[in-house]
Amino acid sequence: MATIQLNHIAKAYAGGPRVIRDVTIDIRDKEFVVLVGPSGCGKSTLLRMIAGLEEITAGDLLLDGERINDLAPNDRDIAMVFQNYALYPHMTVFDNMAFGLKLRKLPKIEIRDRVLAAARILDIEALLDRKPKDMSGGQRQRVAIGRAIVREPRAFLFDEPLSNLDAKLRGQTRIELQKLHRALQATILYVTHDQVEAMTLGDRIVVLRGGDVMQFDTPLALYNQPANRFVAGFIGTPPMNFLPGRLSRRGEQLWFNSTDGAVTGCVDSSPHRASLLTYEGQSITMGIRAEAFAPRPDASAPMILRAVSEAVEHMGNEVLVYLLTGTTRLVARLLPAEAPLVAAGQHVVVALDLSQAHFFDDATDKTIR
Repeated sequence: MATIQLNHIAKAYAGGPRVIRDVTIDIRDKEFVVLVGPSGCGKSTLLRMIAGLEEITAGDLLLDGERINDLAPNDRDIAMVFQNYALYPHMTVFDNMAFGLKLRKLPKIEIRDRVLAAARILDIEALLDRKPKDMSGGQRQRVAIGRAIVREPRAFLFDEPLSNLDAKLRGQTRIELQKLHRALQATILYVTHDQVEAMTLGDRIVVLRGGDVMQFDTPLALYNQPANRFVAGFIGTPPMNFLPGRLSRRGEQLWFNSTDGAVTGCVDSSPHRASLLTYEGQSITMGIRAEAFAPRPDASAPMILRAVSEAVEHMGNEVLVYLLTGTTRLVARLLPAEAPLVAAGQHVVVALDLSQAHFFDDATDKTIR
């Protein structure tokens, strides 16, 4: 397989601003890296530049240490799987998978062996004589992946390959992609807008926003140590809750007071207290994930929130409670055993686990650590 390095890559269209501003990432050999971000953040454009389908405005693209900015797509030895499958409707599955190999004039026996080997990996041997119209969306996607596998490329690029599938099939196909990665020991760069997909598939994840890299890290690091407010709010389901406020001293204690006055409490139990002291008197934002709420707290809890439960969603293994406190809406995740403690329209009191709280500099949106 291969390593892929992007050094200060930028992209601008004629007469317009840069859609990719300055991206530097290093993808290791056999690594599964996911590009994730909202629509328009530049993730598909970045993938197309690596494939050679878009010109690079500035920067260097290296494949195994070799600069390939000016190489034609067919000379890069990189296979791309598209969102819309791009299968030839008049051809059988076998012919779709073999088409690129025939263009390269490989021997018929080698073509047959490669197609059969890929079909075994993807469990589509029984489909080789079918045409695309006679298959489900999931089967068509496997054929598109098989067409890439038979090329035996140095790296694979996937552009939102599961977005046309229903929720159940997406979950099944994610597992198949994990197994495929282990079987091929392949270098894979994968684009998605779905952060659940990113968290479950990626060895490491690139979070993009507006053409910039917000953070490049492992899934757990993105969740537990987000670099900024955008990453904190984008990664995680339900999204992180944010409470704007200000820090103040009460004797030796450091207190957080929300802007609307609905939430106040001592933050001395935060592991970042030393850094927070430098923000005394300044506006900051506290972020708290849904699992950091506990119902019916005792009086010793450092931060207690009084709110009205606007809605309650029973998910089976968890309960999501939507809270309104002052002008701020929050969501808490409770265990099913705790569900009887909260009902829609009820006034509730919950404690916040400040050891799990994150704090953000309002001027830069960066995490305070």
